[in-house]
Amino acid sequence: MDRKYAALLRGVNVGGSRKVPMAELRSVLEGLGHGDVQTYLQSGNAVFSSAKKDPRALARELEAAIEAHFGFRVACLVVDGAYLKAVADACPFPAAELEGRQLHATFYSELPGPERFAGLDPAAYLPEEYRLGDRVLYLYAPNGLGRSKLAEALAKPARVKGIDATTRNWNTVAKLVELTEA
Repeated sequence: MDRKYAALLRGVNVGGSRKVPMAELRSVLEGLGHGDVQTYLQSGNAVFSSAKKDPRALARELEAAIEAHFGFRVACLVVDGAYLKAVADACPFPAAELEGRQLHATFYSELPGPERFAGLDPAAYLPEEYRLGDRVLYLYAPNGLGRSKLAEALAKPARVKGIDATTRNWNTVAKLVELTEA
């Protein structure tokens, strides 16, 4: 039986570079043999079904297909619907009480070890907060991601070196959960 997956592309369609039109992304995914392909927004979110069971292998396959089609590499994280639902259910912040722009999830290809966050003083960034989950970092940024000093500190290369990471606001997380459950 096919599983539903979400593909999260990192750093596409921002600032006029690394353009990946969503219609073409759908075609790339369909060309890989995936079904029920949908995209969400223009920021590199796609949902598809596949009989394949290894999200990491699906991600590598998609990265290669995107590079072949568009001529540049894009880091891709592929997660299944059950994982997305678990991420949403485990959110340590009151998601239902917050605006989607205030709560974010950074998805990692593997969870950075706690040593990468050792030099970070969470009290220095209050009222902003973060919590680590299963290959995800939850970020509460009451003034939005664009103004978040904590988000800037969390994204420093020393914290994420060697790990693919991409961030989505909570509205997008909730919509991807919905699309992978359908």
